[in-house]
Amino acid sequence: MTTTQGDNTLLSAIFSSNLAPNVWSQIGWTILRVFVGLLMIHNGFSKLADVEGFAEGVVTFIGLPFPVFFTYCAAYIEIIGSILFALGLFTRPAAIALLSTMLVAIYFHIKDTGFSIRPYETASLYALCFLFFLINGAGQFSPDALIANYVGDSDSKQQSNPSSAS
Repeated sequence: MTTTQGDNTLLSAIFSSNLAPNVWSQIGWTILRVFVGLLMIHNGFSKLADVEGFAEGVVTFIGLPFPVFFTYCAAYIEIIGSILFALGLFTRPAAIALLSTMLVAIYFHIKDTGFSIRPYETASLYALCFLFFLINGAGQFSPDALIANYVGDSDSKQQSNPSSAS
């Protein structure tokens, strides 16, 4: 296997989706991805609106070092990651980053209020959505699907003409 083929395999793993043959399920995935991504953006902006408050009230409370740094990290992951997630571009990397912030949020709520469902309900629902897209990809109606098709086409051309791969 050449380096190019290995790179294409990695790119395929990042961009390819579990493409259900039912167009309505693909439309549903797209609507879910766009709405969850757009709804998530405000969480990042609310962190930036009160960096010190979030750093003290949440990051320090759960015991992470450098609370202001981690507040900015979480805020920009939630803003940039949510935009990419909603667009369906780099969906899996965005989903894993956003899932990580939601796992930290769930941990915070459990540490703060115990196992009372109400405080961590929203973070749990977001986490499940991000996990779904991490596993399944962005779906048929996304830039990721176009990139996966392009990478797949170039990979199949290399396999059919092995002399060009050297």
